[in-house]
Amino acid sequence: MEYFLTYLYVFLVGGFICMLGQVLVIRTQMTTARILVTFVILGVFLEAIGVYDYIFEFAKAGISVPIVGFGASLAKGAISAVHSRGILGIFTGGLEATAGGIAAAVIFAFIFALIFRPKTKKS
Repeated sequence: MEYFLTYLYVFLVGGFICMLGQVLVIRTQMTTARILVTFVILGVFLEAIGVYDYIFEFAKAGISVPIVGFGASLAKGAISAVHSRGILGIFTGGLEATAGGIAAAVIFAFIFALIFRPKTKKS
């Protein structure tokens, strides 16, 4: 029963984040790129005010897998680096904390660009 509740919480929180994105797509003139940036900033904000860890304890992958988790990882890395290295940690910490994910995204994007033929979207 405990696992069922965990899966339910993950689904509800992750689904809510996706629903917010869809509402922004439908109801506003925001592009998908701006919506992604908004979610990254939301993750940074939640980490900066110290709320992200509490939400993560409740929702687990529901909050960490979407792009919100990437923003929180950037902020967590920057905060940690500032404590250990000073003000320059603002610039280096976030990238160090997310380097694995960024490298994987670049490598997979390159592989898929070789395999598939990208086309521009017709308006």
